[in-house]
Amino acid sequence: MSIEQLARKNVRELTPYQSARRLGGQGDVWLNANEYPVAPEFQLTAQTFNRYPECQPALVIERYAAYAGVNQEQVLVSRGADEGIELLIRAFCEPGKDAILFCPPTYGMYAVSAETFGVERRTVAAKADWQLDLPAIAANLGNVKLIYACSPNNPTGNLLDPNDLRALLEMAKGKAIVAIDEAYIEFCPQASVAGWLSDYPHLVVLRTLSKAFALAGLRCGFTLANAEVIALLLKVIAPYPLSTPVADIAAQALSPEGLNLMRQRVAEISANRAWLQQALQDCACVEQVFTSDSNYLLARCTATSNVFKTLWDQGIILRDQHKQPGLSGCVRITIGTRAECQRVVDALKPLPGAKETL
Repeated sequence: MSIEQLARKNVRELTPYQSARRLGGQGDVWLNANEYPVAPEFQLTAQTFNRYPECQPALVIERYAAYAGVNQEQVLVSRGADEGIELLIRAFCEPGKDAILFCPPTYGMYAVSAETFGVERRTVAAKADWQLDLPAIAANLGNVKLIYACSPNNPTGNLLDPNDLRALLEMAKGKAIVAIDEAYIEFCPQASVAGWLSDYPHLVVLRTLSKAFALAGLRCGFTLANAEVIALLLKVIAPYPLSTPVADIAAQALSPEGLNLMRQRVAEISANRAWLQQALQDCACVEQVFTSDSNYLLARCTATSNVFKTLWDQGIILRDQHKQPGLSGCVRITIGTRAECQRVVDALKPLPGAKETL
């Protein structure tokens, strides 16, 4: 029997998530992974590398709870929000029996994580405006234990209607956990649902330091939930999910000074986003630029493959969303520095529009 045949059937058939780094490229303008474009500077203060770290570093938990406006027992820290996604599936879904539900187009790791654990992936397509199709969700809740909703949604950039999120939570009461992925919430903090935890015992909120905190390479994320949910997740999390250097830097990033720097980054990226959105309107190959509450823009272009390849060949790496449901002709552009945004516009302007290609 070959090594391949020894593997689980669902793993043999699995298509892995195509992360930005797996896709590769030889660019010098990386606008495909929703990262902050400039590396922040930190100095390690912890030196106890001979000891195992705390499972849940106290200072990190304390500072994130204060930042998020929740109690410390409502916070779990993990290796990125991606681990939070997996922990929920492991804690609440029986392989071969239960299902998760999500609404494409959206973040691809919900599907990959479920498939990895042998849990059914059930999809209900978002409506044309990328809001939740609540009647269709209600009709597909059989055996669903876990619902993922991303707001702002990746890759579309739109916020989900808070009234719809409340309706979803009411619909799922006593049936399923509802996980709201707020990876980009720092760009629209007023839209967070973390304050709803007291109203909904089955609500979970996923967060990360990868975006506005400029720490994608740190791999540090958070799950906010009521204490009963956190206790279950602590049963299945790894013994030492955060290394000592990660906990050290995360605590610094969540200090008053760190939070102030994060908010400065958000203001800078928001200004660059507004500039790029306006500048893209003057590019003939760009048919539509969608409003975004995140650190990226989704744009529909003529001859998307040509747009993507032209910029790729110039060292400007975007994310092609053409194969996502409902996103034909679309590319996602991370907001970089003003100079990087200008590079994108300069590369797009010479490309012909729809009428010129007839």
